[in-house]
Amino acid sequence: MTPGPGVGGMWLAAALLAATYAAVISERINRAVVALLGACLMISLGVLTQEQAVDGIDFNTIGLLIGMMVIVSIVRRSGLFEFLAIWAAKRVAAHPAGIMLMLQVVTAVVSALLDNVTTVLLVVPVTLVICERLKVKPYPLLVSQIFASNIGGTATLIGDPPNILIGSMVDLSFNDFVLNLAPAIVGIQIVALGAFHLVWGRGLSATAEARAAVMAFRERDAIRDPLLLKQSLAVLGCVLVAFALARVLKLEPATIALFGAAALMLLHCLGRSHDEQTKFVARSFEEAEWITIFFFVGLFIVIRGVEVTGLLGICAERLLAATGGHMTATAIAILWGSAVLSAAVDNIPFVATMIPLIKSMAPAFGGPEALMPLWWALSLGACLGGNGTLVGASANLTVAGIANRAGIRFSFMEYLKIAFPMMLLTVAIAHVYLTLRYL
Repeated sequence: MTPGPGVGGMWLAAALLAATYAAVISERINRAVVALLGACLMISLGVLTQEQAVDGIDFNTIGLLIGMMVIVSIVRRSGLFEFLAIWAAKRVAAHPAGIMLMLQVVTAVVSALLDNVTTVLLVVPVTLVICERLKVKPYPLLVSQIFASNIGGTATLIGDPPNILIGSMVDLSFNDFVLNLAPAIVGIQIVALGAFHLVWGRGLSATAEARAAVMAFRERDAIRDPLLLKQSLAVLGCVLVAFALARVLKLEPATIALFGAAALMLLHCLGRSHDEQTKFVARSFEEAEWITIFFFVGLFIVIRGVEVTGLLGICAERLLAATGGHMTATAIAILWGSAVLSAAVDNIPFVATMIPLIKSMAPAFGGPEALMPLWWALSLGACLGGNGTLVGASANLTVAGIANRAGIRFSFMEYLKIAFPMMLLTVAIAHVYLTLRYL
C-alpha cells in the first residue's frame, strides 16, 4: 500500500494528523501512546516508508531534551530549588505580596536556564508549604508562577519545548534566542508582575506570627547534598557557556546537553562502588520524562507524513494568499494565530506542525534568512499563548495536578477568566516588540 504524495496521500495524512491531535486534546489516552500509534499508522498505511519516518525524527531535539532532563534530575536532588524559594521568601520579610513577586522572578529565571515544567515541579511544593504557614490562599501564587514559567521559558532555547523544537529544526542557537527574545521577555515579565500585584498581590496579607514562622525557615537546611550542589552548579555553568559558544565550538545543543549529563554523572560516580554507581545512573535516567521524549518521536513522524505528501506546502500557499504575501501581515498572523491556537491545544504539536509550514514559505520571501521574524513570531505566540488556558502548556497542567493533589481547586473556567485576558496583554506587548524591531 503506497498512497505517498498525491491527493489520496494528503487526505490520509491529514486524517491521521487530525485524529492524533483530537486524541491528544481529549487526554483520554496518554499522549505518547497516541503519537506513537499515529506514527506507526503513517508507515503501515503507506504514507511514509520507515526510512522516511526515521529521517523525520529530529535527533538534535531528542538529545537536547534527554541531556537537560538528566542534568535537572540530578541538580534537584541537591536541594537548590527549595533553597531559592525559601531565600526569595525571606528577602521580602515573608510578606505575601512580596513572596508572590519574588517567586515569579525566581520561576522565570530558572525556567529560562533549565525548563519550565521542571521548575514548577520543584517550586510549587515549596510555595504550598509557605502559603500554609502564612495562612494565605495559594491559588494566586500558583497562577502567577504558571505565567512566570511560560514567560521566562520563552527567553532561551532550552526554556520551553516549543523553543527547543524551533531551535533544533531551524538551526537557531542559544544566543539567537537570548538576543532576539530576552529583551521582549524582560518587559513582558515586568508587566506581568505589575498585573498580578494589581489583581491579587495588594490584597494578600498575613499575621505577624505567620510571617515569623516563615522567617524561621533555614534555607541552608534545604541543601541536602552540598558536594552534589557544587558539582551540579559547575557542570550547569559549563553547559550554559557551551550553549552560548556553540557556533564557535561547532557543537550542536544535543551534544552539549548529553556531554553535560554524562560529565555530571561521572563526577558523582567517582570513588563510589559499582552498585552505588548503577543505582545513581539508573535513577538519573528513570527520572527523565520518557513520555515527553516518545511523544516527540511519534509527533515528528506524524508531521513528516503530512510534509511528504505536500499538504503543508498547500497550507503555506493559502496562508501567503490570505496575507497578501506581506512579511508584516504574515508575522502578525502567525503571532496571534499561534497564541490563540496554543491556548486551545497543547503548543508542542502545534509548533511541530508550523515549523515545516513556515520553512516552505522561504522561496516567497527570498530565502531562509528572510524568515527570521516569522520564527520569533511563532516562538512568542506559542509560548505566551500557552498561558491562556489550563491545557495550553505542559507547565499549566503540572501545576494544576500538584494543586489538585493538595486539595486546591483548579478549575478550567476559573483559570480562563484571569489567564486569557492576561495572555492577550502579553501577546499585545510581543506584537509591539515584533513590529518595532523586525517589521
